[in-house]
Amino acid sequence: MMPRLGKKYQIEFNVTSKPNADYITDEYFELDLPVAPAVMVGDEIVVEGTDISEHELEIFICRHLGLPEPEQPKKGMLNRLLGK
Repeated sequence: MMPRLGKKYQIEFNVTSKPNADYITDEYFELDLPVAPAVMVGDEIVVEGTDISEHELEIFICRHLGLPEPEQPKKGMLNRLLGK
């Protein structure tokens, strides 16, 4: 998802991946970073402790770049039938 959005908006992504134990140390909490999994756009914490949809992430990227927000993607046939 992120490489595709990076190409679309010409932005740089920085992905940090560590073992879960590294995120629950005193040293990590002293860095004042969000609880993993997390997504930050600029200095803003978008989500913390959960995942985010591609569309929601794209909205935050557009806001950060001062671009118009993307339209809501159309629901697929199965989601429309199930009312999701």
